[in-house]
Amino acid sequence: MLSEYIAVAMQSARYEILADDGTSYGEIPPCPGVWANADNLEKCRAELQEVLEDWMLLAFRFGDSLPVLKESIDL
Repeated sequence: MLSEYIAVAMQSARYEILADDGTSYGEIPPCPGVWANADNLEKCRAELQEVLEDWMLLAFRFGDSLPVLKESIDL
């Protein structure tokens, strides 16, 4: 169930290359505060997933609910 949530969240990620320094920026809009910035897109994706996982752990720790990303996933 957690793997499915992570997979769906990562599918909703948005990426862009920043003009000022050429780094890659990524965010998951339905998950407030989940963003990453890295030298290239591959590193950005990996960092974004780590941030998402940490964000989920904090939400569970504090009893917060996660945004519904898809009907079949309810955490």
